[in-house]
Amino acid sequence: MPTLGRTRKSQTPEVAPDGTGGDDVNVGQRLRQLRSERGLSIRTLAGASNLSVNTLSLIENGKTSPSVSTLQRLAAALGVPITAFFETDIPKSPIVHIKAHQRPRGQFAHGTLEDLGAGLSDRAVQPFLVTLEPNSGSGPENIVHTGYEFVFCLKGRITYIVEDRVYLLEPGDSLLFESRLPHRWHNVEPEPSQALLVLYPTDTHDRPTDRHFAHSSK
Repeated sequence: MPTLGRTRKSQTPEVAPDGTGGDDVNVGQRLRQLRSERGLSIRTLAGASNLSVNTLSLIENGKTSPSVSTLQRLAAALGVPITAFFETDIPKSPIVHIKAHQRPRGQFAHGTLEDLGAGLSDRAVQPFLVTLEPNSGSGPENIVHTGYEFVFCLKGRITYIVEDRVYLLEPGDSLLFESRLPHRWHNVEPEPSQALLVLYPTDTHDRPTDRHFAHSSK
């Protein structure tokens, strides 16, 4: 094992005095920041995303939590991947080390998405820790995108339907498949389930995360 000649500064947020860290992402603030960076008024963004001005105002002011389908519309209108709403100001680096309590975390419809690759300079591989609320799923529409998809069930039971074939994932089970095959997922438990999800799009312009959580529903 090679010896490092110099210790790199950790590419993670500072830990708060109580040890919790600053890992929760304010999606509303991120939305306002992304909109401002592009010089868009809230009315212009509302028209481009087919959402009401009132809805955007409530989100930006933290008065409501957006569904992932709403975030998907906003991501498309802003020209960013949906992961942009969960990003923090972590410096970009070819090496990322994130402590468990420091992962950028954002709420989506019926679950939580934690970005395990935040700060990586090249996001060719997109790893996430996904927590699904009871009986929640990706919706009735199939998901199709480029590359490959890997799922490792950590807790509960999750069904993946790939090309109309059902795969039941229980703790320790994994599934790897070509993402061009139509697929969708559902938490079949009356309690939260959790999985490691790794997306590997072969097209740098593809946004598989958007497609996965665009129609999250119960």
